[in-house]
Amino acid sequence: MSSSRSNNRTWMIPGLGIALLVAIFLSPFASSNPDGLDRVSQDHKFVNKALKDTPAKKLPFYHLFNEYTLRGTPKPLATPLAGLAGTLVTFGLAWGVGKLVVRGQQSLPKDG
Repeated sequence: MSSSRSNNRTWMIPGLGIALLVAIFLSPFASSNPDGLDRVSQDHKFVNKALKDTPAKKLPFYHLFNEYTLRGTPKPLATPLAGLAGTLVTFGLAWGVGKLVVRGQQSLPKDG
């Protein structure tokens, strides 16, 4: 294993671990106040003008999540499990894109 690859893992594994700990243990303490767009729609009184059948409801994983919780799980576990799933999906996407970018750079012809 190359030194660069080993150095990446030295940061990646603890970083993922910390992100998972935050997602699981701190997410239940997040504010229940409306987030940015929800708050603005309430303040400017257009909250009731939202579409009933939004594009988000057509996404494949819509039936698994409800706002920031995982549907069908006990209330105390719903938010931490959604945080866990979201963190792992985000990590997986970032890691996959990173792999594709590095692979693409390695296949480019070298000038010189």
